[in-house]
Formats: sequence, structure tokens, C-alpha cells
Amino acid sequence: MGRVAGRIALVTGAAQGLGLAIATRLLEQGARVVMTDINADGVRAQAARLGQDHPGQVVGLAQDVTDEQRWQEIVRETTEIFGGLHILVNNAGIGFTGTVEETRYEDWQRLHRIDLDSVFLGCKHAIPLMRASGGGSIINISSIAGIIAGHNFAAYNSAKAAVRHLSKSVALGCARDGSNIRCNSVHPVFIDTPILDDIVGAADREAALAKLGRQIPLGRVGEPDDVAWAVVYLASEESKFITGAELKIDGGISAM
Repeated sequence: MGRVAGRIALVTGAAQGLGLAIATRLLEQGARVVMTDINADGVRAQAARLGQDHPGQVVGLAQDVTDEQRWQEIVRETTEIFGGLHILVNNAGIGFTGTVEETRYEDWQRLHRIDLDSVFLGCKHAIPLMRASGGGSIINISSIAGIIAGHNFAAYNSAKAAVRHLSKSVALGCARDGSNIRCNSVHPVFIDTPILDDIVGAADREAALAKLGRQIPLGRVGEPDDVAWAVVYLASEESKFITGAELKIDGGISAM
């Protein structure tokens, strides 16, 4: 039996990077998984690929996580396909650099819609289904940038810090109403995923990753599975007494 056997999971931003790694590990540990992404072809292709080893256990759906109506549809489709929901992983996100002066207001708004508003919408519309399914676990992917600020991450720092605190509010609300739903945030440092391309820019990628790694006490950037296994833990009953917490996956950088 897997660590999340019999559970139904919804993972956003699952066409690549962290979302794909998370969906893969949840599947391997026994969950049935709905993978969503704005990249409709990409997420369906990945779900079809994973479905070869897990027939009938995974589906890929198109989703713009900033669209509230689509969130309502995704929750309804999850019910129709698998009959409930126990695990929500709010992973979809973007990132870019810029000081507060350099950041255009429209870019600030777009990042907050994708990185923060989507988490609000996901929690808001998934909680009733999770409650009806007997409870479960919400894992919101924040960032170490939500705890440690940088001079040129104004919008990203803001959104990811808000995800951290929103997760605590959701956790307390669900604890108060007895819904048996836990909510925690995960805070990775630099992870080798496509989102780093926006930070690296035109620089040599390997050289840039090495440079980023030198900022981290363990001397390297993280791998997607470093985050995926943490999500499996928070999704499982192994963490049944953990809620309103933040799990740092940062190679020790926050200890400095």
C-alpha cells in the first residue's frame, strides 16, 4: 500500500517542473490524480504518459488558475471523474526579478493573480468537496522568498509571503470548523525547474545554476523530487498533526 493510497489529489501547474514531479510521486504512492495546467496539450500529454503505468488513475485538464469559474468547473469535474477530493496542491506559479521601482504595475498584478489569487480560489472552492470527502490536506507551494526577502524580488516576495500567511488562516479556519482538513505551505529555495529560466535569462544555464548553488549552504540548487517527497509527507497521514506550518526546503539558507 502506498503512503496516500485511496486518496484523490488535484495538482495545479502539473505540465512540468515541480507540479509534474509532485503528481508523479503521488501517483506512485497510490493516489488518483487530477493534473491541471494552462498548457492544455502539455498536461494532457504528461497525464497520458503517466497513465501508461497507472491506468485509470490520472487525468490531465486545462486550467487557468486565475479564472474562478474554471476552478468551480475543475472541482465539479474532479468529482465526476474520481468521486471526491482529499489532497489539493496549489503549485501553479510564475516568477521574475525586479525591484519595486523596476516592476510594472501590470506585471505586479499578473504575478499576484497567478501566485496568490489562485491559491485563494483553490482553497475556497476545494474545501467544500474535501470536507464532503471526509477531509484531507492542502499543500500550498510558496517559496523561501516568502520568508527571506531579496532586493530584486519585490512582487515574488510579496505574493509568496502572502501564500504563507493565507495558509495559516486556512489551517485555523478548517481546524475551527472541524472539517478534518489540514493546510501547510512549502518553501523551496532555487529548484532546477523551468521557472528558473525566467531568473537565469540569457546566461549560461549550468553556470547560473552553479552560481545560485554557491549561495546555499549545501552547495547546490534543489531537485524537483526534493519538493515532491515533502508534499507526499504533508499529503499523507504521517503528518496528521501538522497544520498551519511552513516546511522549508532550502538547503540551509534560512539558517544563515
